[in-house]
Amino acid sequence: MKSPSITVQLIHIQGPMKGEIQEFCDDTVSIGRHPSCRLLFPAELTIVSRKHAEIIREGNRFRLVDASSNGTYVNGKKVTDCILREGDVIEFAEGGPKVSFLTRISADEAVSVKTVSTPAAVAPPVETPAPPEEGPAPDPFVRNTEPIPRHQPVIEPPLPEPPAMVAPPASVPASGAEPTPDEAVRNVQVPLIIQYGPTIRSFRELPVVIGKNPVCDFVLEHSGILDRHAQIFYFSDRYWLKDLTGQKMIRVNGVPPDPQVVLNANDRFSLGPAGPVFSFLGEGRIMEALDAGEEPVEKGAGENRGEKGSPEGREKGKSRGFWSRITGR
Repeated sequence: MKSPSITVQLIHIQGPMKGEIQEFCDDTVSIGRHPSCRLLFPAELTIVSRKHAEIIREGNRFRLVDASSNGTYVNGKKVTDCILREGDVIEFAEGGPKVSFLTRISADEAVSVKTVSTPAAVAPPVETPAPPEEGPAPDPFVRNTEPIPRHQPVIEPPLPEPPAMVAPPASVPASGAEPTPDEAVRNVQVPLIIQYGPTIRSFRELPVVIGKNPVCDFVLEHSGILDRHAQIFYFSDRYWLKDLTGQKMIRVNGVPPDPQVVLNANDRFSLGPAGPVFSFLGEGRIMEALDAGEEPVEKGAGENRGEKGSPEGREKGKSRGFWSRITGR
């Protein structure tokens, strides 16, 4: 039985590569500033050791081994050797870069297949017709007086009617079509990863409801979040964001959805005037934007929210955060 192919996903949530997602299929992932390391940090980031740590696969588990001088932390606790779990946050030295640990199993190898020997199919015995009873041999000198049958024309059956053209179902939309409410809540098997602070949740099916209520798929404890606040669903090969507040609290690139909108790569959306703010990285990956004060807003809205257009917002606009510098926003 072949061992399943497991890919390690490291999502950078703090440090020089914040926002990037790196994938490794190696049995050992070396981490540090040495050029031989698989996860290579910049040489000037001296808080990270040249050979800082390793993530080692053991069967279907992954072990983190520290080899640094400044230490390695998992969920805020200093470790030297530990087994990693889905969503663990690894920090390389106190105050150093942070990554979230996830794994992904290849779909074509995730299920173990047992080969069962089955006997070969035995064809049923062929019945040999019994030979005709032998009668007296015909006399070759007796003339055959049976009438010769006349040729009968072969009448072929009429050709079947061609099948009627079937229109595509209404649920298959044209490009850019707006989904109906029923289509928006239809379950679709697609991946979604949401990172908020040290929390990372991975979903394999949409839609996903975000809110404060414990029954929501992604529970978000925040003062500005309602019980059922937003919904992320998949329609027409696109990820969509829907405002469930009924108060137009959500903004996507500064514009409220009406009530839903397609998410494109590098879109930023705020769930309320006080945040939180997220960035959609594409391919079902959503990450908290820590430079939330630079979210674009509609004209006039900044005066009440301390953003661009207000004195507080102008102060924030003087310096651009790391996320804005790498995205050009």
